[in-house]
Amino acid sequence: MARSALLNVMVQAAMKAGRSLSRDFGEVQNLQVSLKGPGDYVSQADRKAEEIIHAELSRARPGYSFLMEERGAIEGDDGQHTWIVDPLDGTTNFLHGIPIFAISIALERQGQIVAGVVYNPAMDELYTAERGGGAFMNDRRLRVAGRSRLSDCVIATGIPHLGRGHHGKALVDLRNVMGEVSGIRRMGAASLDLAYVAAGRVDGYWEDWLSAWDMAAGMLIVREAGGFTSDRTGGQDILSGGSIVAGNEVIHKALLKTLAKPV
Repeated sequence: MARSALLNVMVQAAMKAGRSLSRDFGEVQNLQVSLKGPGDYVSQADRKAEEIIHAELSRARPGYSFLMEERGAIEGDDGQHTWIVDPLDGTTNFLHGIPIFAISIALERQGQIVAGVVYNPAMDELYTAERGGGAFMNDRRLRVAGRSRLSDCVIATGIPHLGRGHHGKALVDLRNVMGEVSGIRRMGAASLDLAYVAAGRVDGYWEDWLSAWDMAAGMLIVREAGGFTSDRTGGQDILSGGSIVAGNEVIHKALLKTLAKPV
């Protein structure tokens, strides 16, 4: 596939940070880990990857703003563009030696996500998309799965951990969806859950209590693979609202209906 200069900048930043994460992943037992919150850890590897991405993107596009997991919002001179970055989505997996984690980089232009990259360096899987240009994994074009019955589907989700989210509501959602589907998977990295929807590895996905950097790149990749995304009410207040539901057109609607069942 032919990538634009912009997407090449994003891919190069993700892969450079990925090489750093791969080195640290091999030494995961030696990492110095600080406690950021109950059950939510941040490592030296996380910070180092973010520094690499910030430096690479700033060099290539001076003046663009940033929204980053560790550093937060950084205002640039260019008021039209914002990089939305998660340098290590799936930190808990990473720290436990589970090779399901990713770097997520999206570009927002005037309120719209126009490009996205999700890279899992442990598996060397690179997911990319540009608005209107399709979605790809390692240069292979992606398409969401075509199943049309929830009973045939495997659905991904996230489960809130200690100190985060509404556990009672999550259990109600799980109960409602469990009764309708072939299986539920909890991978532990929202950006990869969305990439897996785009690749047809899972048929749908829902999660609440997320941040913009968890979803921005993956959301575009799903859409460019022919899928649908919304918040859990069916609206488009995804990045600021913190909830997302994804799948092909039929499964997306069916998941929304199932999640709307009364408690």
